[in-house]
Amino acid sequence: MVSGERPHPTAREFACWWGPAAGWMILLFGSSASPDLPEAPGGLSDKLVHALAYAGLSALLYRALARGRVTGLRVRPGLAAAALATLYGLSDEWHQAFVPGRTADAADLAADAAGAVAATAALWTCGIILRRWRGCAG
Repeated sequence: MVSGERPHPTAREFACWWGPAAGWMILLFGSSASPDLPEAPGGLSDKLVHALAYAGLSALLYRALARGRVTGLRVRPGLAAAALATLYGLSDEWHQAFVPGRTADAADLAADAAGAVAATAALWTCGIILRRWRGCAG
């Protein structure tokens, strides 16, 4: 815990941290419940759409786990965010197995995991760059 930080967040803080991630998860669930989704825009592949969707989820989960702090990725929240996003992808594929016209696909899950890990790596890289840049500015 950071010095001066309250041990328990207020309801508003909790909602600000977790609301965007929960909203994104609801959007993903709604998409996977649809029996026929339209083609991805701009000729994007299905796997790239999966990777981008779960990269976004991983970034939002990291933000929530880090209590809104996005500078200087910490290892545990970053790994936890990637793992949680991947587990959500697994649950999403399982859910699709019960939706008429949809199937569970291991390649989709792999794309979800790749996107989640890529987001964590990108956040980590940005954190390193920001720390070094701030060090040069001083």
